[in-house]
Amino acid sequence: MSKKILVVDYRTGNVDSVIKAVKIAGYEVIFSSEKKDFDNIVKIILPGQGAYDYAIKQLDKLDLRQKIIESAKKGMPILGICLGMQILSDYGSENNNSKGLGLIEGNVEILREVPNKLPHLGWNSVKFKDKKNKLFFNVLDERDFYFVHSYYFNCKNKQNILATSKYNIEFPAIINKDLIFGIQFHPEKSHKNGLKLIENFLKLNE
Repeated sequence: MSKKILVVDYRTGNVDSVIKAVKIAGYEVIFSSEKKDFDNIVKIILPGQGAYDYAIKQLDKLDLRQKIIESAKKGMPILGICLGMQILSDYGSENNNSKGLGLIEGNVEILREVPNKLPHLGWNSVKFKDKKNKLFFNVLDERDFYFVHSYYFNCKNKQNILATSKYNIEFPAIINKDLIFGIQFHPEKSHKNGLKLIENFLKLNE
């Protein structure tokens, strides 16, 4: 069986560490913006840092929006990291009201700016809500992970929240619906616990 993982190239950066993490876990990486590369893969990763509206415009420019949505409907496991998590939502309010992929219900909104200034940058504790989820196998609860963001995913359905963190407000750190996962922090930059999260995602359905 193929163990190829597609890391989608939609020109948003934060890629090298993600690709390295996938390779460390023993999987072959395809880093591509070509629709043909969605064939013969087992999972999709949406990396990224930057603005929501720019990311969505890039996906539309590359004609990848529908391809990602179709893959999700077919049961393809998808992992969104940081900006990649945020575009899983219905809408994002950054710069303008942009329509997201609509794979997990909710909107992306700016974090409260007091008492701590934005962006939320650095290490912060993450609390698991569903410790039995396979994503958390051999990952310790309430450990620090690396964040860099000013916006958060405001989930419509609280059952989609797997873990939370706190910066001015409590916000979703990990979300999930079916085989679609979003991680607000950067697991690829969060040492062994973060790398284990990525490995656990890659092992889903094996």
